[in-house]
Amino acid sequence: MITYQKEIGNRGERLAADYLNQQGYQLLDQKFTAPYGELDLVALESDMVVFVEVKTRTSESFGMPESGITPAKLERIEKAGLVWLQGHPEMPDDWRIDVIAIQIDQHNNILDLQHFINVSS
Repeated sequence: MITYQKEIGNRGERLAADYLNQQGYQLLDQKFTAPYGELDLVALESDMVVFVEVKTRTSESFGMPESGITPAKLERIEKAGLVWLQGHPEMPDDWRIDVIAIQIDQHNNILDLQHFINVSS
């Protein structure tokens, strides 16, 4: 059974993937699972691999979407990203972590989309 939060997260990931495609990124992978956690999206921008964390909210009750990104979360994304890179030796060595924060209404319309580039510590 898919929870409401999971459904919102999946919708946000689809919106983020569409946004990245429109910005000229090449989508390489989605929902990659490693022992350290999951990578929402993996994309290529020029010669840079980009690990994208997507945060989606339907209200500001729990803060802005990007407020869910903690140093511990960034560390898990980095470790999962390094596992992904090991499995794709043909990819460039350069990488970064981006966050896409999305606010949607109850009808899944985008109210706000923010792309934070290179948020790794």
